Amino acid sequence: MLDAVRTHLVEYGYEALGIDAVAERSGVHRTTVYRRWRDVGGLLADVLAEATDDDWRPPDTGSLEGDLHALNSEVYAALTAEPPVTTALIAASFRSAPAADALRSFWADRYDRCAVIVHRAVRRGEVPPETDSRRLLVAATAPLYHELVLLRSAPGARIAAEAARSALLAARAGAFAERGHLPVAAAGSA
Repeated sequence: MLDAVRTHLVEYGYEALGIDAVAERSGVHRTTVYRRWRDVGGLLADVLAEATDDDWRPPDTGSLEGDLHALNSEVYAALTAEPPVTTALIAASFRSAPAADALRSFWADRYDRCAVIVHRAVRRGEVPPETDSRRLLVAATAPLYHELVLLRSAPGARIAAEAARSALLAARAGAFAERGHLPVAAAGSA
């Protein structure tokens, strides 16, 4: 059933996604779909929730730059994949409150899983101990979403390495220090 949701969303967009279309595509009666999900938002929420039930783990290349680059390469692949499931789900989350909630939960799960990348980097002495993992991870991945989803540009796979390198340099300088641990220059300029 959830495969039918993903496929229909990618092929026709959120506007054409409906209980009847999903029921027809998956070969079940519409009351079966209504009974379990009630509406399209519930279907989308379950598609996203299913993604948090996987066994995905962040890369471990032995360096923060390598880990961030590998992570960004995965993000790049997801955002440029055909069919564009990831971008379709992001777009649909703007139209469905349950899907938006599920997407927030998905991202929270991914950031929690990826925190180990920063913890390993702190242990290796690559970044300051007070580095906020979520802020660093957002800074490393955000350029990909900005370029590929918002601007819909085609910067090429090099953006994965460039964004990783930029985030690494900023982290080394203390840019992602936890609140209350900002570097002296940054704290004084606020």
